Amino acid sequence: MVTTELVVLDMAGTTVADDGLVERAFTAAIAAAGVSEEDERYAGMLGYVRETMGQSKITVFRALLGDEDLAQRANAEFEGSYGRLVAAGECRPIPGAEETIRGLREKGIRVALTTGFAPTTQRALLDALGWHDLADLALAPGDGVRGRPYPDLILAVALKLQVTDVRNIAVVGDTPTDVRTGLAAGAGIAAGVLTGASNRADLEAAGATHVLDSVSALPAVLEGATQS
Repeated sequence: MVTTELVVLDMAGTTVADDGLVERAFTAAIAAAGVSEEDERYAGMLGYVRETMGQSKITVFRALLGDEDLAQRANAEFEGSYGRLVAAGECRPIPGAEETIRGLREKGIRVALTTGFAPTTQRALLDALGWHDLADLALAPGDGVRGRPYPDLILAVALKLQVTDVRNIAVVGDTPTDVRTGLAAGAGIAAGVLTGASNRADLEAAGATHVLDSVSALPAVLEGATQS
């Protein structure tokens, strides 16, 4: 019998509807680094952003621009632009996400919200949704904690919440990067959801243990794991 101690949930695309906000913020960010939508490099860069959804944004900009100053400039503009969109009300939860999180916690399962965004952007999302007390912990990449695809976020949460066995962790996200990160951390469940950036084939190819229509389907999966 497997007992789930901790569920680690991605935010944009998994518990929070993206609605194209990442791509809009990217367009503003890359313009700050000197690449307009008319630039011949833009389409390829946007394609790379789509391919790497879920990864830490500063890592993405470093790969795209190859210059630390430009990457930092683009990242700062991305975070500012995304934060402004969120503050303007262009932010809503995935249907059933909040209820799912509350239900898991009522059963004694700890829940953490993680993201590839910077801490300031994560706080803006939590502010806009009124979610500061929804989960046991919210964590973003920062000092000593690398973003995805590294397993740091999951392992840091496990340490903070005193999980006894990483196999008792369930990780849920909407991208192959989320799935691979869960597997790298040793999680017993690394599930993909179809409410965000990726399709079933991409999530299965990344090694997803489950592919769910939405995070609302997670409790049934955990119940099945407990009974198996």
